[in-house]
Amino acid sequence: MTNTATPSLRHPSTALLVIDVQASFPARPYWRAEGAPTFLAATNQLIAGFEAAGLPIVRVLHEDGPARTDNPFSTLSGLVRPLDGLREFTPALTVLKHRHSALVGTELGIWLHQQGIRRLVVTGIRTEQCCETTTRHASDEGWTVDYVPDATLTFDMTTPTGERLSAAQIVERTVTVLAGRFATICTPEQALQRATEAAA
Repeated sequence: MTNTATPSLRHPSTALLVIDVQASFPARPYWRAEGAPTFLAATNQLIAGFEAAGLPIVRVLHEDGPARTDNPFSTLSGLVRPLDGLREFTPALTVLKHRHSALVGTELGIWLHQQGIRRLVVTGIRTEQCCETTTRHASDEGWTVDYVPDATLTFDMTTPTGERLSAAQIVERTVTVLAGRFATICTPEQALQRATEAAA
């Protein structure tokens, strides 16, 4: 599904990806609300900045699992929609994905090429899953990627050996493996500056 916006810049070269920031997650048992306000503030800052600059924003939503009303990642649940607290915006494109990478099985890649987009700014949920996977995929496909960890959210996990990894540890690990290989690690302010400089 595609929505068209009218950016003020004739040929923007950077797009913001808002990945899986959806109401499905609070319905999962691993959801913890503590990190959400900081995450939403950073994401909303980027959305506002991209809107002000006339740069395109892509909304990515995730659907998988059984098509039942009690599955929060099924569209039948009514939860495959923006997370409460996310700034409202008019997406240049909306895609519904069924895999970890937003570039698999969607029209996103074709659309980015058609629009002349060369740089992606990645935000969303979860840090080490769909955000990281999309970043790696996009980098391997030739896009420059700015990864904004403050504008990603994840949750504690248990390792296969039974150890507990905190959300902060997972973010640190993700940033470590992406930095300099698949992405430039940015604050929201840095990502906005790089995006607007590229559009000048």
